[in-house]
Amino acid sequence: HVQLVESGGGSVQAGGSLKLSCAASRYTSSNYCMGWFRQAPGKEREGVATINSDGSTVYADSVKDRFTISKDNAKNALYLQMNSLQPEDSGMYYCAAETLSRCVSNWYMLSRSDLFRYWGQGTQVTVS
Repeated sequence: HVQLVESGGGSVQAGGSLKLSCAASRYTSSNYCMGWFRQAPGKEREGVATINSDGSTVYADSVKDRFTISKDNAKNALYLQMNSLQPEDSGMYYCAAETLSRCVSNWYMLSRSDLFRYWGQGTQVTVS
């Protein structure tokens, strides 16, 4: 099993930027698909972006052209660069991973957080 630890959240003014990091306890590059999800108070968890072992990515429409998901294979790390942040981007952000054999398309994984078995504890992002 892989363990995930997020960091990099914080408070920022609208229009600002943050970069979230997710450290994985084991090599994930070719063995897992991964993603970022977020949840605001009183709302359901929603997919932000996913990345597959081949580096292909997809984004929710609400963050496309503002957020970038990436990974550093050497560091077993996943990142989410968030630019032009808006108050509606506020929430708890979670890193998720699933073994490659259980992954389907990036788009489907983005819409089905329940398909990811491995989750971090979350990092809070507040935009005012």
